[in-house]
Amino acid sequence: MRIHNIYHDADGVSHFRDIEVDWLENVRSSQRSAVIPVTGMVFRQNGGDYALDWHAAPRRQYVINLDAGVKITVGDGESRIINAGEVILAEDLSGRGHLSESLGEALRHSILIHCD
Repeated sequence: MRIHNIYHDADGVSHFRDIEVDWLENVRSSQRSAVIPVTGMVFRQNGGDYALDWHAAPRRQYVINLDAGVKITVGDGESRIINAGEVILAEDLSGRGHLSESLGEALRHSILIHCD
């Protein structure tokens, strides 16, 4: 299972990298990871026509797209389409951050899971 990780380097430039979930155990025909401590959760809805200018993540958080995708561009110029069902770990807490824009006209529902 891949997680799109957005992080910043020592110069404050944001980048993507992929993180693979480490499976810790098999339980009743499923694999499970270790427990990840979290501090809160927010449900979010974005309109189908948004385009957020450069912004850093407000905290270390997972973003889980539920029903629509998003195009994210990081500081080094790489862009990714992150579809429904995919997970982002936002860790670009300083520097210029990243751009986010809607795909099409669909509402985007997501869950933000705070890790700070």
